[in-house]
Amino acid sequence: MVLKKLDVLLDMARGKKTSRLVVAAAEDEPVLDAVRDAMKEKIIAPVLVGDAAKIREIAAKINLSLDGVEIVDEKDPPTASRVAVKLVREKKGDIMMKGLVGTADLLRAVLDKENGLRKGETISHVALFQMTGYHKVFAVTDAALTPAPTFAQKVDMVHNAVEVFHRLGINEPKVAVLCAAETVSEKIEASVHAAMLTTMNRRGQIKGCLVDGPLALDNAVSKEACEHKKIKSDVGGDADILVCPDIEAANILYKALNFLAGATAAGVLMGAKVPIVLTSRADSDHSKLYSIALAAAMDW
Repeated sequence: MVLKKLDVLLDMARGKKTSRLVVAAAEDEPVLDAVRDAMKEKIIAPVLVGDAAKIREIAAKINLSLDGVEIVDEKDPPTASRVAVKLVREKKGDIMMKGLVGTADLLRAVLDKENGLRKGETISHVALFQMTGYHKVFAVTDAALTPAPTFAQKVDMVHNAVEVFHRLGINEPKVAVLCAAETVSEKIEASVHAAMLTTMNRRGQIKGCLVDGPLALDNAVSKEACEHKKIKSDVGGDADILVCPDIEAANILYKALNFLAGATAAGVLMGAKVPIVLTSRADSDHSKLYSIALAAAMDW
């Protein structure tokens, strides 16, 4: 299976049981816009945790019907995050979404060792992109959470991104570990990490994917570039996942794709027991809807 367009996520989500989306600190207009659109697509049933009066005020403003929608009144955003996590732990929600609460506060609730949704050691952001300049949907990680990932965190980042593709029915995604060049140099730590990840994959320590690196961005997405540089790679020119060396590289790539290349994105946090939708106010309406659809489309 090859994912060609993000619209497919909507079709996949519609084909599954309606997901109960728990929104933490839901008193946020852009988030409720996305919730409204996802409800129109009939892919979610929301549970809104937050300041009930503000939620109702925003809902009236944006024509969001709250008929049959459960609202849990909690005015303190960090507390609302803990309540949202509790609802998911109690199987009263299938997926989560970040509302008007700081990411650190949300993650504090998610990663709580006793009452959270911790699954592994690392939570990472995975963003899927659709753009005219590439032949399929691809992922970028991690543009949002880990500033300077250690090697162990990069292993987790690969696992988290690969899990997204597996849950969408893509069994062996191709993972390009990006660096400034395609050669290994002890002076460039990212290139050493890339080579180690590649070796782990070839030895079966990282499964369910093909990993190659270090690869420069052109080698990862262009067969022609690989031919010019005489790079033989099963991943080169056909990457499904781009693993960036640090948050700066990933964030710049993420925003360059959105604002300069006209791409459309869908993003979730992975590594917890359920996917967590995290959108930016600068994201387009389509991106916000697709982000919810991505979480709802994955098999859990």
